[in-house]
Order: sequence, then C-alpha cells, then structure tokens
Amino acid sequence: MGSSYLEHLPAVFREDPFVGEFLLAFETVFTGLERAVDGVADHLDPMTTDAEFLPWLSGWVALTLRADWPEATRRSFLQQIVPLYRLRGTRAGLQRMLEIYTGERVDVTDDFDGVPHFFQVQLTLREADPDLLRSKQEIARAIIDQEKPSHTFYALQLAIPTMRLVSRALRDREQAEKGTAPPLLILGDNTLLGTSNRNA
Repeated sequence: MGSSYLEHLPAVFREDPFVGEFLLAFETVFTGLERAVDGVADHLDPMTTDAEFLPWLSGWVALTLRADWPEATRRSFLQQIVPLYRLRGTRAGLQRMLEIYTGERVDVTDDFDGVPHFFQVQLTLREADPDLLRSKQEIARAIIDQEKPSHTFYALQLAIPTMRLVSRALRDREQAEKGTAPPLLILGDNTLLGTSNRNA
C-alpha cells in the first residue's frame, strides 16, 4: 500500500512502488504532527486546557494562581487577566478582579472628602460561614494589596447576611434535608419592622 502523498507527485514517480512505501514513513510522522499541532489551540485556551496546564499558562501572563482557588475561578481569572491588565490600578479594575474571584457583589468607593488616597472596598457575602468569611477576607486583602496603587490605603468591609426571609415551604424543606431550620419570622407576630410611634 502506497502513501496518499503520491497523488501530489508527477506521474513518473507514482509508478515506482518503492516511492510509495518511502513516502508512507513521512506521512505517518507528519500525520501525527498535524494532530498534535491541531490540538495546540486547546492547550492555550484556559477554558479548554487540562487543569495541569493552568499554572503553565498563568506564567505566560505573569499571574500567580493560588492553590486554594477553585478550578473554575482559576480558568476565569486566566481568561480575563490580559484585558484586566489595562485597568490595573483603577477602581474598575480592582472591583472586577474581586468580583471574578469571589463571585460576590463588590463596591469600591473612593470619594471621601478630606481623606486623599483612601478608598473603601465592601464585599457582600451570601453566606455567614466563619471559615469561608476568613478565607475570602484573606484573599480579598491579598488581591487588593497586589492591585492597588502603592500610595493608597484602604478599608475592607464585609457585609454578612444576618437575617433571611424565607417561605414556610423553604423552611420545611430545609428542616427535612438538614434536620434543622431557622425559626420562622412572622411580621407582626414575633417580628417587628421599624419602630413604633405609639405614645405610652
């Protein structure tokens, strides 16, 4: 059996069976090489590459990936880091960087009269888990310290949920799944909203 490369040669070479067998060796090598080259783009895309390639890709864009970040966060960071570099040192860049990592709402405020070079970051968490709170606080501080202009200083505020409004159905479902559920707050019965203006 001859090589398919023969069809690209003049007819005089197609008649010799040795040429077909000789080209078959090159065709085997080049076909494997073509397959390898075709898959290179997948290795360079942080969303499609294997997880073990993520640290290698991060080195190309001067980014250090934290080991405690979930894989989805690392992929998202790598995908968006180059456009974010254009916003580095700005309020919008810092806010977007924190949002990508935390998946939470982030507000950065820098309009404080009389306090130059000061800004405040408020991170609104969806859960009140103490371990998660400590972890997100540490990582948020690391990101802010790395991304902020060196002459600035800041305050980090964490807004933590302390009360949830739930339906009776959700409370019953949580009771069945977890064995415990928060007490049901009923407005006007065991819960008051606002203050009373009644005079004694």
